[in-house]
Amino acid sequence: STKDWSDHALWWEKKKTWLLKTHWTLDKYGIQADARLLFTPQHKLLRLQLPNMKHMKVKVNFSDRVFKAVSDICKTFNIRHPEELSLLRKPRDPKKKKKKLEEAEEDDLELEGPLLTPGSGELMDNGSPLSPTTAWFGDSPLSEGNPSILAVSQPISSPDILVKLYKPQSLLDKAKINQGWLDSSRSLMEQDVKENEVLLLRFKYHSFFDLNPKYDAIRVNQLYEQSKWAILLEEIECTEEEMMMFAALQYHINKLSIMSSDNHLNNSEKEVDEVDAALSDLEITLEGGKTLTCLPLSVIYFSRPKKLTLKGYKQYWCTFKDITISCYKSKEEAHGTPALQMNLRGCEVTPDVNISGQKFNIKLLIPVADGMNEIWLRCDMEKQYAHWMAACRLASKGKTMADSSYNLEVQNILSFLKMQHMNPDPQFIEPITTDINPECLVSPRYLKKYKNKQISARILEAHQNVAQMSLIEAKMRFIQAWQSLPEFGITHFLAKFQGGKREELIGITYNRLIRMDAGTGDAIKTWRFSNMKQWNVNWEIKMVTVEFADEPSLSFICAEVDCKVVHEFIGGYIFLSTRAKDQNESLDEEMFYKLTSGWV
Repeated sequence: STKDWSDHALWWEKKKTWLLKTHWTLDKYGIQADARLLFTPQHKLLRLQLPNMKHMKVKVNFSDRVFKAVSDICKTFNIRHPEELSLLRKPRDPKKKKKKLEEAEEDDLELEGPLLTPGSGELMDNGSPLSPTTAWFGDSPLSEGNPSILAVSQPISSPDILVKLYKPQSLLDKAKINQGWLDSSRSLMEQDVKENEVLLLRFKYHSFFDLNPKYDAIRVNQLYEQSKWAILLEEIECTEEEMMMFAALQYHINKLSIMSSDNHLNNSEKEVDEVDAALSDLEITLEGGKTLTCLPLSVIYFSRPKKLTLKGYKQYWCTFKDITISCYKSKEEAHGTPALQMNLRGCEVTPDVNISGQKFNIKLLIPVADGMNEIWLRCDMEKQYAHWMAACRLASKGKTMADSSYNLEVQNILSFLKMQHMNPDPQFIEPITTDINPECLVSPRYLKKYKNKQISARILEAHQNVAQMSLIEAKMRFIQAWQSLPEFGITHFLAKFQGGKREELIGITYNRLIRMDAGTGDAIKTWRFSNMKQWNVNWEIKMVTVEFADEPSLSFICAEVDCKVVHEFIGGYIFLSTRAKDQNESLDEEMFYKLTSGWV
C-alpha cells in the first residue's frame, strides 16, 4: 500500500523552524548545502496530564502554534473556551535523580483511552478511526459505558497518592513552577518538546467565562478537579473551617458520582434544569432587594500602625457611601466632618474570618503614594460582614452598591459562610462509617493534627450544609468557594524591582499586578489594568515596563523566568477581558497574538 506522506514536513533543526511555505525555494529560506533538514510527521504523540491528574495519550500537531494546538485538544475533549487553558512543563523534582523512577510512578495514574487526534475529528481506537461521538458515548475503552469519563469525578483511591504528591510550597516554589508555561505563539517543536513527553493541561487564566452546567459538564468537572487538587496539595491557602467545607463537598460529590454513574443518562437533564431554576431563583430574589448606598456600622475598629496591638485600635462610627468609607468619632458626629475618609478604589480586600470564634474582620490595603496603608474593619456579625465585604470588593473595582452585582456578591458571601457552619443536630448527622476516607479529603497536614475519627466527624457535620445539593451544583459551589479564597487567581513570578534590593514577587491576576514580599506574600503595591496605558518589554535585559494614566510607570526585571511568559500573562488577561456574551464561539486568534507575542 502507498504510504501517506501528507503529514510530513521539513524541520530545520539548527534554526528551530518548520519549512511550511512549500512554494518557497530552499534558497529563499536561506538554506545552504550543508544544512541538516529533518523530514518528519507534524502530528506526534504527547502524554497529557489532565487537571484530574490522569494521563492521556493524544496526537498533537507539533507545527501549530501552541494556542491553536490547545484549541484543538479542547475541541476533542469538548471543553469550551480553550483560551483559558494552556500547557505547562512538568516541574522536575530536584530530589529525584533517577528519571526512570519518575516514569515508573506515572504509569499508576495512566488512563488508557483510545488515541485522540485533535482537529481531525477522528479518534483512533486500535488504529481504526472512530467518529468522536462513538468514542465518547459508545462502549469504547475510554467511556466504559459512561457518557464521558472526563465529566465524572473519580474519588482519590488511596491516601498514598496524596502523600506522594504533597509538597508544601513556599511562594518562591510556586513562582518556579510558573516558569514552565509554554509560549502560546510558538509551536511545540520550536520549544524543544519531545514526542511522548508529559505536559500538563491546566486552566492557566483564572477568568472562567460563561461557565454553564448545560454545556460544560467536562469543563466544570476538570475545573473542579484542578481546584480540588490545589486545595488538597495546599497550592492555595485556606482556613481549617474552609478545609472541612471543601472536604464535605468532596465527600458529597464522590458519593453522588458513584451513585450517578449507574443511572447517569436519566438524571443529568433533570439535574441541570434544577440548577438553572436555583440560579434564576437566586437572581429574582436579588433583583427585588433594595440597594443600600449608605451602610452605618456602630463598632468598627481601625488600625494605622503596622504592629497589630490592641492599643493601635480606635473605635469609630463608620459609613460607607459610593466607594468611600467615612469614619466619625461617634454616631452623633456622623452629620459633621469625618475624622478620616478612605477611597477604596484599587484597594486589596482580604477576609479574616473564624466562624466558630465569631470573628469577622476585613483587612484593607489602600493604595497611597508610597505603597499601601493597612486598615482593619471589625464587624459584629455575619450579615453585617457580608454587606461590608461585598461593598469593599465592589469599591476596589470602582463600583458602588448600586451596581446590580452587589446583592449577588452579598448572597455569595453568605452562602460561602453558611457552608462552613457547624450545626451538630444529632438527629441529622450520619453515623461515622468506614467509607469516608478522611485522609483522601483533607490535606495531609490535618492528619498529623487530628485523629481520623475526629476529621470524619467534622466532615459529616459540615456535610449537613451541602447534603441537599445535586452533583453539578456541588461542583459549581466547590469552584465558587475556591474563587472566594484570598489567594485565588494570583500567578506568582520572581522579579527584581527598580530600587528594590532583594528578589520580590510580581503577582498577576485578571485585573491587576501586585508587587509582593516573597517571604510573607503581603502586597507591597498594586496596579490595576484598567489604569494601564501600555506595556513594553526590553528583551535584552529582560525588563517589563508598564505605563499608567495617572501614576508613575512600573519597571521590573524577570528573574529566572522567560520575560515572554510574564508578558503573555498580562496580554492574555487583557485579551480575555474583551470577550462578550453575544460573541459567537469564534476567537480572534490574531488579536491574541498581537497582545501576547511581542514580536509581531
